[in-house]
Amino acid sequence: MKRRTFLQHIPLTAAAIGLETPGFQSENRKKTVLTIAHITDVHITSENNAPKKFKQCLEEIKQHKPDLILNGGDSVMDVSYKNVKREQVTGLWKVWDDCISAISGHEMFSCIGNHDSWWAAPSKEDEMYGKAYAVRRLGIPDRYYSFTRKGWHFIILDGNNDKISLDQQQYDWLVSDLEKLPPGTPTLLMSHYPILGVTPLWEGGGHADFKNLKCLFYQHKDKVKVCLSGHIHLQDRNWYNGVSYFCNGSVSGFWWGKGDEHSAAPYYYEETPPGYAILRLHEDGMVENEYHTPACLVS
Repeated sequence: MKRRTFLQHIPLTAAAIGLETPGFQSENRKKTVLTIAHITDVHITSENNAPKKFKQCLEEIKQHKPDLILNGGDSVMDVSYKNVKREQVTGLWKVWDDCISAISGHEMFSCIGNHDSWWAAPSKEDEMYGKAYAVRRLGIPDRYYSFTRKGWHFIILDGNNDKISLDQQQYDWLVSDLEKLPPGTPTLLMSHYPILGVTPLWEGGGHADFKNLKCLFYQHKDKVKVCLSGHIHLQDRNWYNGVSYFCNGSVSGFWWGKGDEHSAAPYYYEETPPGYAILRLHEDGMVENEYHTPACLVS
């Protein structure tokens, strides 16, 4: 193609790509129906001034006037190791409760992260053992669940199973949940772990069952629009078969520390600063994902 001919095609080509690209602005874009705040990997602790910083972060999030908040898991620093004692578990969840009191009055829906469940309880019959206690402390209906707001459907997943995957019971439930939706219902799924992503290529920690899930999403390509995740503490975004995959960075950055030799700047994990995302969901199924880094998290 000659250069002049190529240039004549640029506006049409750009428009065609933009219509399928998150964040594309168009006069034909239907209105925003929901503003969502996405926080993940808070890893709250009483150390490193984390509670004060997290509360300041939540105050900034409130300025965006989100309709609801999605919490992607790893809410507390870490209760999953074998040497964690009961008082450490209750202490961390107490700090968490105190922090999120700053957003009382806002709806928050959480998923379980790999560091949220206490496996070192004396027995499986202990009321604090495993996922059930994390479900209780997060105030969620179950380890996986769904709900609908303003025409958008939300599915919260539990990937804390063999090799990071959905167990069969959960997968069957997901199939049923999607099948029950009216055609064209825009749907957002959230898992602690990336389902598809760039960063798991070198960090690991992505869904092992991604092939089954992407095939299922293709069967419901008129519905599934967005997959949200965290876990990696790195930010990436991907688009495949009409689905936008957003892995957003962590609130805690380098676990509230100043970083290491791989950190691009203080408090960064590698090249990603600590922060949160604001998503705008449109009634036509389009979505925008903006990542924000408050000054309180990098000072």
